[in-house]
Amino acid sequence: MSTATSTAPKKRSFTAAASSYIDERTSVSTFVKELGRKAFPDHWSFLLGEVALYSFVVILISGTFLTFFFQASMAEVHYEGSYVPLKGVEMSAAMASTLDISFDIRGGLFVRQMHHWAALLFVASIGLHMLRIFFTGAFRKPRELNWVIGFTLFILAMAEGFTGYSLPDDLLSGNGLRIIDGMVKGIPLIGTWTSFLLFGGEFPGTAIVGRLYSLHILLLPAIIVALIALHLLFVVVHKHTQYAGPGKTEKNAVGPPVLPVYAAKAGGFFFIVFGVIALIASLFTINPIWNYGPYDPSPVSAGTQPDWYIGFADGALRLVPPGWEFVWLDRTWSFNIIAPILVLGGFIVTVLLYPFIEAWITGDKREHHIADRPRNAPTRTAIGAAGVTFYAVLWAAASSDLIATHFRLTMEGVIHSLQALLILGPIIAYFVTKRVAIALQKKDREIVLHGYESGRIVRLPGGEFIEVHQPLDEYDRWRLVSYVDHQPVMLRPNEQGKITGRMRFRAALTRWFFEDRIAPVSRGELEQGEHGHH
Repeated sequence: MSTATSTAPKKRSFTAAASSYIDERTSVSTFVKELGRKAFPDHWSFLLGEVALYSFVVILISGTFLTFFFQASMAEVHYEGSYVPLKGVEMSAAMASTLDISFDIRGGLFVRQMHHWAALLFVASIGLHMLRIFFTGAFRKPRELNWVIGFTLFILAMAEGFTGYSLPDDLLSGNGLRIIDGMVKGIPLIGTWTSFLLFGGEFPGTAIVGRLYSLHILLLPAIIVALIALHLLFVVVHKHTQYAGPGKTEKNAVGPPVLPVYAAKAGGFFFIVFGVIALIASLFTINPIWNYGPYDPSPVSAGTQPDWYIGFADGALRLVPPGWEFVWLDRTWSFNIIAPILVLGGFIVTVLLYPFIEAWITGDKREHHIADRPRNAPTRTAIGAAGVTFYAVLWAAASSDLIATHFRLTMEGVIHSLQALLILGPIIAYFVTKRVAIALQKKDREIVLHGYESGRIVRLPGGEFIEVHQPLDEYDRWRLVSYVDHQPVMLRPNEQGKITGRMRFRAALTRWFFEDRIAPVSRGELEQGEHGHH
């Protein structure tokens, strides 16, 4: 008995048919397949960038909810909401709508606090991510442009946070805007006109909240989304840097593929970040504008602090010595404002361009895919420590009044101490960090050649007692020896047979960058050390 076979095509589900239709026109399956094969390192420090990305997603979700209820208007109204202490008080519509979100919209206060905490975490995680990249040298070729994009994101994140922080038009945000207005007016020649342009008249003007709102929900988020997409594209193209280990070389970095395991982990990690932000928002109050009240220049009090990421700018203004104003060409030149702007601008530009500066000093044109241990680049690590110290002193200066009141110190004593630290702190941090890094390199070299102390004491036939040193395993040895010593740029005449001042300057910088360097353990030394162990 024969069985007839049906030649009718099998009926596909709607999902399969839709997927096939989209794939035939976009080739998305090829992209997903290629993306899924990308290796991703499993070191914990690489999660900092993910925290920043997921925090931004929380910002977008919570911010979308808030836009439905916030009124970006400075029109004067009388508050008639449910918060009794402010009932009947005259305030702007922006302030009134923020109070309504906090007390009259179901879940409004929770979402508003999630939005604020996520913004703080967004800036903090980008900053920590940038520090990880700097101290491991992950900004080197071919990732210089991605460093520029990442640092630009950090600046835009601070701008996004400040514009959102200023929207409620409460006493705290009004004081922050007044500081910005003073800095703008301190710019020679164009300061007053720029202030009138921004605020729509004499401070506080009539348009600043609306303009900040447009920046906060439209322009800045659009730029940030575009830069994040570009940043992730470069990550896919260049692949991640990885820490040294067996099988990992500059041309052969290894790690688990994105699909399926890492993608599942990333999805779970997003919900962990979301849940932690929600937990913090539900337990800890932030920016309680009902305690501050609407903006009024008369009740400005000590203890008015900006959000932490803007503190360095406020601290720079506080540390300027008095009497830095003078009249010239019938105009007042306020260097107590101009000097901080120039110093902070120079600091930001230097950090932005640092990958190109280091590449020019060292003459290093190689591609780098293995991350440095900070101790193996002592000068760069020392520069980073000095920069962090400089930022930290400015940041601490923003709370100089609180330091004085809480520790019962004189305001002048606190300011003078911070002024001294601003100059001496980075210098001390540089030299101490560099000597510590070099000492750690020497310790690593000793361990590789002679092994680590096992704690076992042996008596030799001659009566001498020695401690047996245990040799390292393959992974630990690789981690300690796998770095390349790059030689300084030699000072040689150019094509015309001349040595220019620029060439001498670069050679001097190169010698400074590589001075006191510890050469990595050579193969011969390693073999000799292994023979000694045997």
